[in-house]
Amino acid sequence: MVFLEKKYDDASKALKTLDEALSAEYSVFIRDAAIQRFEYTTEAIWKCLQTYLKEHEGIPCASPKACLREAKKVKILNEEEVILALEMIDDRNLASHTYHEEVANKIFGRLKEYTGVMKKILEQMK
Repeated sequence: MVFLEKKYDDASKALKTLDEALSAEYSVFIRDAAIQRFEYTTEAIWKCLQTYLKEHEGIPCASPKACLREAKKVKILNEEEVILALEMIDDRNLASHTYHEEVANKIFGRLKEYTGVMKKILEQMK
């Protein structure tokens, strides 16, 4: 249980840093910083979810997408939220290509939606 609390704390702190970047005045530097924070926040959230599912639901899952699909089964997320969260994972995987302006702008434009689903995941696990 202590392990889950640590994962939850890490994910919460990561999400706060992403919120901070998103509340700053826009610049290319802020966009890029927000995308970097999105990458590590997504990682922290899915790893926390993975631990929660294993410890509280007895459900093992080995990948972000598998964990998100399981989150629907245990009613952490609804169907629409799972679809958005799966798109979030796809964008996290694209984030290493943000040297392409189009990719960077697309991902940045969706970060507020993604933070909403990440907050929901954390709230439901609390």
